[in-house]
Parts: sequence; structure tokens; C-alpha cells
Amino acid sequence: MSVERLRVVVIIGSIRRGRFGPTAAGWFAAHASERDDVEVDVVDLAEAWLPEVLPDVRARLPTPQPVRDLAPWLAAADAFVVVTPEYNHGFPGALKNAIDWFREEWRAKPVAFVCYGGPAGGLRAVEQLRLVFTAVGAVPIRETVSLRDHRDRFDSAGRPLDRGTTNAAATALLGQLTWWAALLRDNRAGPPPDTRCDVPPDNHPLPRGPHR
Repeated sequence: MSVERLRVVVIIGSIRRGRFGPTAAGWFAAHASERDDVEVDVVDLAEAWLPEVLPDVRARLPTPQPVRDLAPWLAAADAFVVVTPEYNHGFPGALKNAIDWFREEWRAKPVAFVCYGGPAGGLRAVEQLRLVFTAVGAVPIRETVSLRDHRDRFDSAGRPLDRGTTNAAATALLGQLTWWAALLRDNRAGPPPDTRCDVPPDNHPLPRGPHR
């Protein structure tokens, strides 16, 4: 009995000229493609041409063509790997714009991160992205590949100089990502549980603070 492969979409989050994102994404996609249980696609936001101005949701305007073009690629994904730099202690505006254009495409799917930067290795951008993806119903996973001083860690062909350590980090990320992807794919058909709690239980009253 054959098992359908998991579709992993790698998203290049930076659109800045001279960016390192395609190098990191190319290396990771090649490493992930060595697994026989995944199918890898790469989405470059620099080529997606998503509009920078979101519409008024009350206006019911037609969906822009670039959004319609990208939606099927995201909708068919079982998991995402977001490749992001850290700009001014945050992540690129183009990446936030891409997240905001979609909703159901992210829901109940795991998201992992390959981040890069200076001494912090892009981790501050990832901490913010975890909150954003959680807000749209995605499931950020714990494992992250962080590339500190990234331009000194890859050769001119886009291969990591320390292949053992760098590839091991990618393997650990893929192991956790595919576990979550398989679990969520099997359970995504139904509605998510309603975990809201508008009124606290009687035995757990809200703490009373000073009046201000």
C-alpha cells in the first residue's frame, strides 16, 4: 500500500535585492528532496507579485490575479518552511503581506523556519512569526534552523561549509515537521475545536486587580 507523499512548500520570505534567501531555500529544498516521503515546492515572494494594499473586506472586490495564482500552491501544501532574514529585529514586510492575503491556506498546517542573520541568526524574526502564524490557525513547530553570520557559512555554489552540523539541523527540523504534517493532514477535514472560554469557570475566578 503506497502512502501519499507530504507536500512541503518552502517560502522565500525576502524580496530585497542581493538577498540570501534563494541560497538558503535552495540548499534546504535539495536536502528535503532526499527524503522519499516528501514532495518539495519553492515559492519565491519576489516572483509572486502580491499587491501591497489589502482590500476593504466589506467591499467584496474581486480577488487580485496574483493572489488567485498563488492560492492553489499554498492550499495543496501539507506543511510550510519559511525562509526568513531578520531586518531591524523583525521579519520582512513582504512576508507579513503574504500571510495576510490568505487564511484557510494556512489553517491546521505546521510551519517551520529557516532563518538567517548576524549574531542572532534571525531568531528574533522567528519569535514574531510564531505569533503571526498562530493567529491564522497554523501550527509553528519547535525545531528551527538558524544560520548565524550566514554569508560566511556557505560556499559559492550555495552549499554549507559545515555540512554535518547544518544538514543535521535540517534533518531534525524535517523529522518534526513531517510528523506534524501527517498528523494534521489526517485530521484537517473536520472543524477545529472551539477552545474559547468567554466566561471563566466558577472554581477559577478571574484575579481581581487594583482599580485604575
